[in-house]
Amino acid sequence: MALRDEIAAVTIRQLSDVRKAAEALRDIAWERARLRVGAADNIASKQPLTDEDGAILAAEVFGWNAPHERWWADTRLALSSPLPRACRYESEPFWVNAEGFRTRQPNRYLDAIDLSNFEKRALCKAAIVVPIHLPFGQIGAVSFNAADPERTDLSAEFEEHSDELALLSHRFIAGCVKAHRTRQWLPADCQLTKREVECLRWASIGKTDKEISLILGRSHATVRFHIQNAGEKLDAVNRSQTIFKASQLGYLGSAA
Repeated sequence: MALRDEIAAVTIRQLSDVRKAAEALRDIAWERARLRVGAADNIASKQPLTDEDGAILAAEVFGWNAPHERWWADTRLALSSPLPRACRYESEPFWVNAEGFRTRQPNRYLDAIDLSNFEKRALCKAAIVVPIHLPFGQIGAVSFNAADPERTDLSAEFEEHSDELALLSHRFIAGCVKAHRTRQWLPADCQLTKREVECLRWASIGKTDKEISLILGRSHATVRFHIQNAGEKLDAVNRSQTIFKASQLGYLGSAA
């Protein structure tokens, strides 16, 4: 199957497409490199990814059913496993085993992640992982594990297939998220002014209105006006929620 056809196979336009797209992703990974798929649309959520009927894809499509394989049933893994933890610090595909992370470009944050007791915490000896960074700060992830659970080296599969698997994974997870989304909690087409963003950036690192006024050379009242005005645009109930929503929309950037 050509890559264009594979992309079409994992594309989701409505909730009823989810299961078929999951089956396509499973089959593509197996046919390409004898890899098994594990997928999560939100590494911060306790809820596993499901199809239109609420069936858990990890079990019914991706085949993680053995007692020692049921990673999706252990809600603690999102906090304890090094795999989703690494997805918070990396946006490109990587592969990992007990000896370390391998990425296309160096990432000092990954170098600092504890890999002790790797197999017990990650429930595998090696994995290729595709982080999926989505709008509003949501992070999904798709992992690819060798058919042979004793394999510890996935360097060949990573070099040959990771770029295509990343593209397919992103299309699949992004589609799942849109299909499952039932409510809109951020305002649509919200546009903040340069001054509003400046004030919120300083507020996001803990500066008070008085401190921001000194930094920007504006009056205390002007700073308060800009932050309150931003809050109204973002439909926020207080200063903290204003900063949070502005961050989710990408206005505040990153300190990394």
